[in-house]
Amino acid sequence: MVQKNIAHGKETCRWCDRCGTLMLGDTCSACGSEGREFEINSPGDIRPCMGDSIGMVLDLFERAFGTSEPLKGKAIFFNKVPGEDRTDEVIANGTVLGIVRFDMRLDRMVLEIRQPGADLFNPVATKNIVVFGGMSGHLKGKSVPGANVIDVIGEFGAGDTLILRKGQKVGPGIALVDSKDIREAEKAVKIRDLNAPSDVPISPDSDLDTFVDVNREHVKRIGRRAVREMRKFLEERNTKGLPVTVSFSGGKDSLVAYGLASQVVDSSVLLYIDTGLEFPESVDYVRRFALAHGNRIHIAHGNDGFWENVDTFGPPAKDFRWCCKVCKLGPMTDMIHNDFPKGTITVEGNRWLESYARSGIGLVTKNPFVPNQVNLNPIREWSSAEVWAYILTHKLEFNPLYLRDFERIGCYLCPSCLSSEWRNTGRIHPELYVRWEDHLHQYAEERGLPKEYVDMGFWRWKVLPPKMVQLSEGLDLCMKPTKVSGPSMDMLKGASPCTAGGYSMEAIVKVQRNRDFSYVEDALRTVGDVKYSPEYEIALLKLPIGRAKLFGGGQVSVTAPDGKNAKAVFEKAVKALIRAELCTECGICAKGCPRHAIRISGGMRVDPSRCTSCGKCERSCMVVHYYDKLMEGSDVKDGKPVRSPRKA
Repeated sequence: MVQKNIAHGKETCRWCDRCGTLMLGDTCSACGSEGREFEINSPGDIRPCMGDSIGMVLDLFERAFGTSEPLKGKAIFFNKVPGEDRTDEVIANGTVLGIVRFDMRLDRMVLEIRQPGADLFNPVATKNIVVFGGMSGHLKGKSVPGANVIDVIGEFGAGDTLILRKGQKVGPGIALVDSKDIREAEKAVKIRDLNAPSDVPISPDSDLDTFVDVNREHVKRIGRRAVREMRKFLEERNTKGLPVTVSFSGGKDSLVAYGLASQVVDSSVLLYIDTGLEFPESVDYVRRFALAHGNRIHIAHGNDGFWENVDTFGPPAKDFRWCCKVCKLGPMTDMIHNDFPKGTITVEGNRWLESYARSGIGLVTKNPFVPNQVNLNPIREWSSAEVWAYILTHKLEFNPLYLRDFERIGCYLCPSCLSSEWRNTGRIHPELYVRWEDHLHQYAEERGLPKEYVDMGFWRWKVLPPKMVQLSEGLDLCMKPTKVSGPSMDMLKGASPCTAGGYSMEAIVKVQRNRDFSYVEDALRTVGDVKYSPEYEIALLKLPIGRAKLFGGGQVSVTAPDGKNAKAVFEKAVKALIRAELCTECGICAKGCPRHAIRISGGMRVDPSRCTSCGKCERSCMVVHYYDKLMEGSDVKDGKPVRSPRKA
């Protein structure tokens, strides 16, 4: 297992120099060696480099240094580290040789070597070499003036990775100018490091079979522990005898979940969500796998839910993933409700290292949006390398897309996928790529956004994170209001004192009218008491803390004893309005209602005799996320509206 070195942001791994591959346990199952420790950067979710990924790495070294010979036949591993987009440490010979990353400006993968990479390739490189002299002292991080350059071997451009030589020392560097301009440059080359050549041993040739042999006992141990956990849970806590299912997405983690569950129950029942945005390879793989192994499979269909809603909600984003509830949670909730009315215990492949949101999960979890399902997470502590070791050890057929340089496999246009993987999609499925690219470019054009909004992947965020802000400098990425759908709000009056006493708020909410105003009445019933006039399209909401009036034209007015309560009533009223008009009919609110007060019929319908206004349905509704987006551009000061620029 990978051990954490939290103080230095490093993870300690082990390498078997005799067998030439990564060790996951304390000893090598093939030769008995205790291996050699080496460090990688956090979080340390190391994985094997396979298929097209090997060719990509070898090609980058070949283009940089004229040869890839030192890596041919060697075991190579990737370790994902933070970056603008794809950024992987390249590990071979039990050390980090450098990183490969997707440069969003250049729209391609690039290589940056580290000290061990310079040591390894220095004896055989035929290009991208700079020899310099005349400098002394601590040189790491300094720039070499062109006047100090003694020799330049090969042609390269500014930004390219280099091998630097000074006397007996060697190190990695970066070209600050093109090779033709290097001798005249005030700052020609940046020194990353410079040292005497290291004595890291060169590993023998090794492949995935060697990786399996070296880690066979470790895989047995972690597999037995996971099976033991699940059996104990089912024996002690499955008192109702609920059926055991496996969430089978077509990815590597769910494949291991299937393998472990198969050791616990006689025949695993597979649950698959065909979101309507799946890779054809994934759909084919899941069906073939179930048929080959004789497993029953229940398929939830997202159908055209994404394309039917994308004009209303806009492109999904990492911080606004409305598509997951429309295409995944809604269909899954409906399927479990129909096929497993008494409930099910589902084995899933959730892992701590996958995302921050999953870093604290235990063996047992429950999704609040899927009330009839209990989830077991037996591989939550595993690294990606352990997942692959299990798959390869047990010879489980995996999704062929993993051999096409994909790290994770989900919906083909998911905002959480990498730009590098999106380019891969364009390579193997140009028709899927073109459809989404055309939609994004039209969306950007209608909002006056630069082409980089699409080409550099800024559409993946509603609010850019710090790592993307610098990349966006000089680009006008502020969203501009247009005729294209998507709710907006004009704040007429913020929470302020009334001459008649108390406080009031007023606004006009501009939202697409997808259904008649009676649906707004029903949504308001989940908040409080309602009186409704269908003739004049007016709804009156009464709460202990205040009152609201909603009109068919989008006007909302609120009165309350104080400013705090005025804002609270206003929020509840506007959320009910957008829930009613933008309802995607996913049915999650109906399935999660403890009193069965909600049904879906062209939208959300509420039985006032059953509803207790508990608010659970609001918390499960993804369209309420739009409330924050509405308020983002509608600040108020001293009761008066102050328009603030909206973020992309």
